Amino acid sequence: MNRILTGLGIPLEVQAFFNIAEDLTFHYGDQYERYDAGFHIVPSTQNLWFAGTPNASLLIITYSVMEAMAFITFNRHRFPRLEQLAFIAIGNKLHAEQGDWIRLSFLRRKVILVFGKDLVGHITDIKLAAAIKNIPIRILYKNNEIHIYRNSSLKIFDQEQVSLHAFQEAFAIRPRFRTAKPVRSLTFLDQLKHDAER
Repeated sequence: MNRILTGLGIPLEVQAFFNIAEDLTFHYGDQYERYDAGFHIVPSTQNLWFAGTPNASLLIITYSVMEAMAFITFNRHRFPRLEQLAFIAIGNKLHAEQGDWIRLSFLRRKVILVFGKDLVGHITDIKLAAAIKNIPIRILYKNNEIHIYRNSSLKIFDQEQVSLHAFQEAFAIRPRFRTAKPVRSLTFLDQLKHDAER
């Protein structure tokens, strides 16, 4: 049991699944994610953090380990069997090598992408889904619009309307990936911290 996580409302069974120690430091191979009451440092690395089993039926991908724990805390009722889940944290920036590794390591898995509900989160959803499906795309920000190129095809989205769902619809991509966004905050971790302070 970790006092900080318990104070945030993260259940003991979730802490046990993530193998939490007293020190909230998570190893990404060459760098670490660190969390304490006054700070949260998320690395930018080509490596990943992983929890669960490689043959899990559902893969949940986030920026950070803390966001993964916050997500499952809010959605525990939807996933009664934690042993069927695998979690990956990519760090604060998506790298092409990460998408390649996920695609090759988790063939034909159900995937939920859990990134913030801001423009960066929506673009990360799109870039990672395309990488996992091995679809080359190019994304440009132009005149307050998002331009997405796939081969010779171009689709233009308003900033407020760009999302993984809109991207999948525009380019007729199947099967579809799911996303999860918090209702009242930018991230699930922000919501967890906000609720703990009330």
